[in-house]
Amino acid sequence: MPKQIDKQNLEAIEQQIAICSKGIGITELEAALSAAGIVMNRRSLLRRISILIESNRIRATGAFKGRVYWPLAPSVTDDQDAEESVIPLSVAGREIRGYVSQPIQRREPVGYRRDFLLSYQKTGSYLDDTTRKHLHRIGRAHQENIPAGTMARQVMGRLLIDLSWASSYLEGNTYSLLETERLISFGQAAEGKDALETQMILNHKQAIEFLVESADDIGFNRYSILNLHAILSDNLLPNPEACGRLRQIAVGIGGSVYSPLSTPQLLDEYFQIALDTAAAINDPFEQSFFALVHLSYLQPFEDVNKRVARLAANIPLVKHNLCPLSFIDVPKKSYVEGILGVYEQNRIELLRDIFVWGYERSVKRYLSTREELGEPDPFRMKYRTLLTEIIREVVLRSVEPTADIVAAWAVERLPEADRSQFISLVDAELRGMHGGNIARFRLRPKEFAAWQGKRIA
Repeated sequence: MPKQIDKQNLEAIEQQIAICSKGIGITELEAALSAAGIVMNRRSLLRRISILIESNRIRATGAFKGRVYWPLAPSVTDDQDAEESVIPLSVAGREIRGYVSQPIQRREPVGYRRDFLLSYQKTGSYLDDTTRKHLHRIGRAHQENIPAGTMARQVMGRLLIDLSWASSYLEGNTYSLLETERLISFGQAAEGKDALETQMILNHKQAIEFLVESADDIGFNRYSILNLHAILSDNLLPNPEACGRLRQIAVGIGGSVYSPLSTPQLLDEYFQIALDTAAAINDPFEQSFFALVHLSYLQPFEDVNKRVARLAANIPLVKHNLCPLSFIDVPKKSYVEGILGVYEQNRIELLRDIFVWGYERSVKRYLSTREELGEPDPFRMKYRTLLTEIIREVVLRSVEPTADIVAAWAVERLPEADRSQFISLVDAELRGMHGGNIARFRLRPKEFAAWQGKRIA
């Protein structure tokens, strides 16, 4: 069956399920599709339903004859109960959700409150001791004396896909997780998607690589955050010069009564205060959550602010070799409500509930990934940067003969005792490269394809 027909059928099934806010069984779904002029046998229908579930476009409950299919975002009354059962909320978190769930006309318009930032040092911290100890216990990599970013590198393949997809999804991107994986691993853009959606995901991929590969240098400073914004916003802003620059214009927040700071001089001042405050925090989880809160709240850029905040929240986790935070499985509605609580009430409890739950989900995903991979090779870890450099040089320059070039390169940079093993490692990596593993060497599919074509020729 042609791909276009498959896509139309998937969309038709998804639309029929979306209409049924209280769920729909397979028999009723078949009847609804038939009435819409779409007829297929049950096996084909179930296969397409499985694709929609795996792509995170619908959900299912029950089993066998009692199985019911639901829209991913059910009606408000059902959705709120469903999400609360997934994410345990504190009493304060429920209060905030109750307030921001009101119609916008019932919420009090507010502007930027500098005291929310300036009073942080007086309030002490956003995460209490029990919460921090819990996060450290589940998130530590159980490895000592290893370079910053090692944990993130061990799960890099999965992290690139998960965080790129989840952060984009929270912005309304319609790529599925599977489509994101194909784009990142093989350079295959999904059919029928807006070019801006594809660009958003590719920008996330590059930004994550920047954080991990620059783990020794990044921090809460202007270089890191401005360049993070430049990468995430590349080719997405109406004004290209705004990439990596603090905004000089006023911005609004759709669906909120919050008006961010508009004076450029004050914006610059409070941006620096936020960075200095974050840099002075000792605990990596407190740093992470503070950055998520205040980079979102300040809105320092013309756009892409929340994306910057989500990736910046990973800076201390990467540097301290803790499991990264991918936001995988975080419900969009809950996340938005948590952010609105910060914007409109300067209350962090709901977002904190979501942050802790989201981190627990990430840990389960990445610790299992790391266990499957086993312990890292200490020699490869020692020379990871040089390995990336020589492989990029070989591929981008298409240098031949490869063995002579690598040997000469090793003589210049490595002690004699390590050269032979390093040359063998480079040879093994070059022979084992394919479209699904080139991202770890910061190579793009077109670059790899060009090199591969010359080798075959």
